[in-house]
Amino acid sequence: MTPGPRNLITDIPGLRVGNAQDARLRSGTTVLTGDRPFTAAVHVMGGAPGTVETDLLAPDKLVQQVDALVLSGGSAFGLGAVDGVRAGLRAAGRGFDVGGQRVPIVPGAILFDLLNGGAKDWDRTPYPDLGRAALEAASADFQLGSAGAGFGALTATLKGGLGSASARFGAYTVGALVAVNALGAANVAPHPHFWAAPFEQGREFGGLGPCPHPAPAPPPLKGVTIGASTTIAIVATDAALDQAQATRMAVAAHDGLARALYPSHTLLDGDLVFAAATGAQPLPGDPTATLLTLGHAAALCLARAVARGVYHATPQPGDPMPCWTSLRDVNGAAP
Repeated sequence: MTPGPRNLITDIPGLRVGNAQDARLRSGTTVLTGDRPFTAAVHVMGGAPGTVETDLLAPDKLVQQVDALVLSGGSAFGLGAVDGVRAGLRAAGRGFDVGGQRVPIVPGAILFDLLNGGAKDWDRTPYPDLGRAALEAASADFQLGSAGAGFGALTATLKGGLGSASARFGAYTVGALVAVNALGAANVAPHPHFWAAPFEQGREFGGLGPCPHPAPAPPPLKGVTIGASTTIAIVATDAALDQAQATRMAVAAHDGLARALYPSHTLLDGDLVFAAATGAQPLPGDPTATLLTLGHAAALCLARAVARGVYHATPQPGDPMPCWTSLRDVNGAAP
């Protein structure tokens, strides 16, 4: 499997991503949308999730497709970003037709970044405006690292960030988008090597290879405040999946979080993966092998995207955690 031309989730034709952030707030929002509605599903493995409209994504529900997916900072306040995205989509004539009224279908998930040093003294929550701005910024190219939902994200050892990666196999493209705000660490602390190193393509997150040092025990933890950590992600493909098949892809993609974060899926994280399928590429008559490979590719992309999000984080004044670029390898050389 090789990355697409951008090595972004938007290597899947018809998908676009937009970011909006506020440096004073030290938070932001990321939106995935498409040229047309797409099939979506979700799977949650963390113990402290924050979501909206995810019940609609079960295979037995009426609505089978969505207009956008939202990842946001802001804890429960960040769920308001969905309102801004809905408003923008409705203004564009998008949404599920109910008696002539358009109701955009926009599931969303949030991470906790309220304790990262930003100004959280708002009177009116800023997240609807950030959601609308992120939707309006949506394009095939977008910033990684300290951007969008990853702008104020932190891990146990380093600043987190927004990551993305893609892979191609046969006629299909798979991609991942993730906001990394984990209780655990993406690097083998205190070293700059990433847990996701075995899956790296080229030097997409430094090219250091696997860490020669043993895993720290116990693992590093950012803190023990319930709900103060979460890694939220989207995996997507151009394969023609129904909601049940997309759900299985989301389940498989969680392996990518387990490969890239130490530890992952804890009681104090809200780890969640959305799946999206545009349906452009039909499945073969017997899809079993293809579905298996799609899940495997989604997990690999998500592991790489986690590392890329941390790798691309940039320093800001008043940061409570260092960036990956501040680390040095065992020889004292810049990684």
